[in-house]
Amino acid sequence: MEKALPPIPAKRYFTIGEVGDLCGVKPHVLRYWEQEFTQLRPMKRRGNRRYYQHHEVLMIRRIRDLLYDQGFTISGARNKMQELLQVEREKKRNGEVQLDGVDVLEMNADDDMADFVDSQPDDLSMVDADKLYLVRRELSEIRDLLSAP
Repeated sequence: MEKALPPIPAKRYFTIGEVGDLCGVKPHVLRYWEQEFTQLRPMKRRGNRRYYQHHEVLMIRRIRDLLYDQGFTISGARNKMQELLQVEREKKRNGEVQLDGVDVLEMNADDDMADFVDSQPDDLSMVDADKLYLVRRELSEIRDLLSAP
C-alpha cells in the first residue's frame, strides 16, 4: 500500500531536504531530475543551495507520480510534462484559470456563518471556523473576479 505524501506547508521556500521529505524522494534524485526536466529550476543561493517554491514542489510530486506510480520512463515523463505545460499555457491564453489540486467551493451570497460552521468537523474551533469562513468567502470573490469577462 502506497504511503500518502504529507501536506505541503504554507511557506515561500523549501530546502532540498524538505522537498525530499514532502515528495518521498532523496535529494540526489531531485538534483538528477533538475537535469532531466527543464521546467524544474529551483532558485540557487549561497554555496549553490537550492530553494524550491510551492509550484516546484507540486511539479516534483507530479513527476514522481508519473515515474513511480504510472510507470513512465524519464523520457516519457518529460514528454508528458511538456504536454501538461502546453495545456496549461493554452488555458491561460484562452482566459481559463486552472487551480491544480484545489476543489471548487460553491458558495452562494445567502450562505451564512451558521450554515458554514454546521458543515465543518466537530473538532474545528470557532476561531478556526471564523478564519476558514473568511478565507472561503475571499476565495469565492477572487474566483468571481477571475471568471468575469
